[in-house]
Amino acid sequence: MYVTTRGLVLRSVDYKESSRMLTLLTESDGKLSASAKGVRRKNSRLAAAAQPYAWAELTLSGTAGRWTVTEANALELFSGLAEELERLALAAYLAELLETVCREGLPEPELLRLGLNSLYALSRGQKAPALIKAAFELRLACLSGYTPQMERCPVCGKEEPEEPVFALDGGGLVCRGCLSEDVPAARLCRDSLAAERYVEGAEDKRLFSFQLTGDPLRRFAAANERYLRNMLEREPRTLAYYKQIENG
Repeated sequence: MYVTTRGLVLRSVDYKESSRMLTLLTESDGKLSASAKGVRRKNSRLAAAAQPYAWAELTLSGTAGRWTVTEANALELFSGLAEELERLALAAYLAELLETVCREGLPEPELLRLGLNSLYALSRGQKAPALIKAAFELRLACLSGYTPQMERCPVCGKEEPEEPVFALDGGGLVCRGCLSEDVPAARLCRDSLAAERYVEGAEDKRLFSFQLTGDPLRRFAAANERYLRNMLEREPRTLAYYKQIENG
């Protein structure tokens, strides 16, 4: 059986003397694993498309669970990722999150678009990595069924609280004075709350078309990281490395 599709390389692991095992997020079959035999040999025609974070057209042979890449043509390598270590570390974190939430053998077109748009924005270097990371985390949570309620405080009904907080148990926006003492929360501000609302409703291609800097960006980033970790109930292994690079 042969399948021709397009896919994003989420992970690439060397095995044997010259091969790699790839974790792919494909248009046709969602997440799958495939071997790229001989890809580390000199002049291999598969080499470019088997790199981490490559977007490629692929021909796979085999059956579900036992795929082999027989042909591959790299469509986009996001070369700007290699220009800064912080970008490369963040790309690894984004890829790990996609691998965590995507399901084997089930197409995930919205998550695939999120991954591609995020890597493109990160590669271009025109937006702060912290903004891309935070927007990705919130959008990933929404697409995974954990959309927080950010319209108004569920207790008093205020849409623009003077002291907004993000209830990290899944509740979303709450006034600081209305928050129960036992609920973990992250403090927001007017601008960071506006960013939360924007990311929840933005079109895919305009996900990063907003500005946020300074303290509002720090609040936005801290809240979304903590929220996603709470929802996933785990800390991705690549997060600590990214934060080490980010902090110099």
